[in-house]
Amino acid sequence: MSSVPTINAAERERLLSAYPDVFHRSFMQRWGLLLISAAVFVYLAFCFAFFNVIPTFVNGNWDRAAIYVQDWYSWRAQPRLRFQNDQVVPQWTSRRQYPEGADINWLKPNADGSRYTVTFGSDGDRMEVTPSRVDVYIGGKLYPVTITRDRASLPADAPAQMQQDDNKVIVYYGFAGQAEIRTSQVYVQRRFLGWANFFFDTQSLFWGRSLPEVVGLMFSGERLDPNQSNASLALDNFLNNASWQHGDILSKLMQTLVMAFVGTLFGTLVAFPLAFIAARNITRSRAANWGTKRLFDFLRSIDMLIWALFFTRAFGPGPLPGIAAIFFTDTGALGKVYAEALENIDDKQREGVRSVGAAPVAVQRYGVIPQVLPVFISQSLYFWESNTRSATVIGAVGAGGIGLKLLESMKTNSDWDKVAYMVLLILLVVFAFDNLSNALRSRVMGKKGH
Repeated sequence: MSSVPTINAAERERLLSAYPDVFHRSFMQRWGLLLISAAVFVYLAFCFAFFNVIPTFVNGNWDRAAIYVQDWYSWRAQPRLRFQNDQVVPQWTSRRQYPEGADINWLKPNADGSRYTVTFGSDGDRMEVTPSRVDVYIGGKLYPVTITRDRASLPADAPAQMQQDDNKVIVYYGFAGQAEIRTSQVYVQRRFLGWANFFFDTQSLFWGRSLPEVVGLMFSGERLDPNQSNASLALDNFLNNASWQHGDILSKLMQTLVMAFVGTLFGTLVAFPLAFIAARNITRSRAANWGTKRLFDFLRSIDMLIWALFFTRAFGPGPLPGIAAIFFTDTGALGKVYAEALENIDDKQREGVRSVGAAPVAVQRYGVIPQVLPVFISQSLYFWESNTRSATVIGAVGAGGIGLKLLESMKTNSDWDKVAYMVLLILLVVFAFDNLSNALRSRVMGKKGH
C-alpha cells in the first residue's frame, strides 16, 4: 500500500514563510468570485423586476409580431368589397398588385356584380359576399353572417376562427389571410408566399411573364417597344418599378456607402496630424497634449446619431449631415487610437534616425510612421466597415441614404416586404465590406495567408 507523504513542522514553517501569498490568501481571493457572482445575480433580478421583463414577455402582442414576420416573406392583396346600391364594388389599396380588369382566380364576381366569391384555400375555405349577408365557409361548413344597418352579427354556432368585435365580425383563415365583415364593406387580406411584382409592376409590358419568357425576350424576339431593345426596356422597367422603387433604393444604398467612405476618409486625414500633437512622446508640450486629447474626448463622447440630428437641422436632409456626423465622431475616436499607438512605439528606431542628423520631420517620417502606419490603416479600415452600418442608422433621422428610405417603409406599417428587401441589401453590403476590410487589414498587417 502507498502512503501519503508528510512534511515535518520545520519544513512546513519554511514553506509558510517562503510563500505567504499561497497559504494565506486574502478574503477577496477566497470569496471574491462567489461574491461577484451573487452580486450579478441580485443585479439581474433587480433589473427583471424594475423593468417588468417577465410581465412584458407574457403580455406581449405575439400574434401581431407573427403577422409582421409573415409580412417579411409574403405579400398581402387587400381589396375592400364595398356595398353600393345593392352591388359589391371592389376597391384596392394604393399598392395594387393587379392591373385594371385582371382576372383574379381567388376573387370572382357573379354575372350582375351583386355577389363576390373570395377563396382562401383548396379545402373549401371561402366567403360568398353580398350587401346583406356573407356566407363564410370554414372547412367546407357554412357559417352565415347577417349584415344590418348597424351591425354584422356572428352565427350562434360560430367556431373560434370567427370573432365578434363590436359591430364587426373578424374571420381568420390562418396564413391564407383574414377578413373583417363590416356594415358597409368587407375588408379582405389575402396572403401569398413571396414578393409580389418584385421585378416588374403592373404597368410593365413584362408583367405576368415567366422568367424564361422574359430572358428569351431580352435576347431574341420582336421588340415590345420599337424605340428601345427589350433588354434596355426590361432594365428600365425594373429600376422604375413603381411598387418596389429599385432605382431609388439602390441610389440611396450607394449614397449610404459614399457617406461612410467620405466621412471615414476625412476623419482619418484630420485625426492623423492631430494624433502627433496629442502623443506625449512626440510633442513635448503638456498643454498641447491635454488640449488635443480633450478635443478627441469631446468629438467622440457625442454619439454619431446626435451629431447627425444637429447637422440635419443645420444643413437640411441629405448626405452632407451624415458625412459630417461620421467625420466628427471618427476624428475623435481615430485620434485617440492613433495617439495611443504613437505613445507605444519603439523609441530606438526614432533615435537611430535622429543620430544621423535627420531633420525633425524626417525623424517622424522614417522613425515613427513605418511603425504605426499598419495600425493606422487597419483601424481606419475597421471604422470604414463599421460606419457602413452606422450610416444606415443615422440616415433614418434625415441624414440621407437608405436609412431614410427604410424608415419611410416601416412607417406605412404595410410595406414590411420592402423593409425585408432593404435589410437584405444592407446585410449583403456589410458582409461584402467586412470581407474586403478583413482582407485589406490582413495584407497591411503582413498576414497574407489569412
